[in-house]
Amino acid sequence: MGLCPGNKISGGRILSGKTVPTKNRVRQAFLMAASTLYHSKSALGAFYRRMRSRLGAPKAITATAHKLATIVYNMLKNGSEFYEIGQEAYEKRHEKRTIANLKTNAARFGYVVVKAEQKSVA
Repeated sequence: MGLCPGNKISGGRILSGKTVPTKNRVRQAFLMAASTLYHSKSALGAFYRRMRSRLGAPKAITATAHKLATIVYNMLKNGSEFYEIGQEAYEKRHEKRTIANLKTNAARFGYVVVKAEQKSVA
C-alpha cells in the first residue's frame, strides 16, 4: 500500500526512508480517513496531532494511515474487535512513557529525576 517507511540502504548507510509512491485505492482511503482525525477526541486523533506537531501534516497523515492500516489488518487477521481507549488514556500512557524514558536517560548520566511540588493557588 505504500504506507510503510522505506529502507533504502547501501553499504550500511541509510539513503532514504520515504514511502514508496503508489496509486493504491486502499492507500488513498486510509490517507483520507487519517486526515479527518485532526478534531477527533480519540487516541488516533491524539496520535495524529502529536505527529503533526513533530513531523508536519503530510508525514503525520501517512503515519496515522499506517497505524489505521495495521489496526484493520489485525482485526481482519485475528477476527478481533477494535477497542478505543480514548484521548485521555492515550495521553496518560504517553506521559507515563515519556517520564520513564526521561528517568532512564537521566540515570545513564548520573542524575535523578524528582517531581516538583505543586503550588496551590488560593
